[in-house]
Amino acid sequence: MFGRLGAPEIILILVVIILLFGAKKLPDMARSLGKSARILKSEAKAMKEEGSSTATPAGPPNNGEQPPVPRTIQAAPGDVTSSRPVTEPTDSTKR
Repeated sequence: MFGRLGAPEIILILVVIILLFGAKKLPDMARSLGKSARILKSEAKAMKEEGSSTATPAGPPNNGEQPPVPRTIQAAPGDVTSSRPVTEPTDSTKR
């Protein structure tokens, strides 16, 4: 139905994107997209590691083991304002 995209079509698409969003906003959009991709990648990696480490039964630490350290969401390199500790879910049925 549709043919391959050649150089003229790609150039036309880029011109339309520049006209829609403006040349000043494109670098900011690309930067925020990169930050989002890095955060998503690090969270997926943390979930994967957490899934493989939870194969042992949960319970109070024994044999002198230390309790787990609270996780922290890492900020993008150079962005120190967005690092924040992650609060683990608690049982809210206790009153």
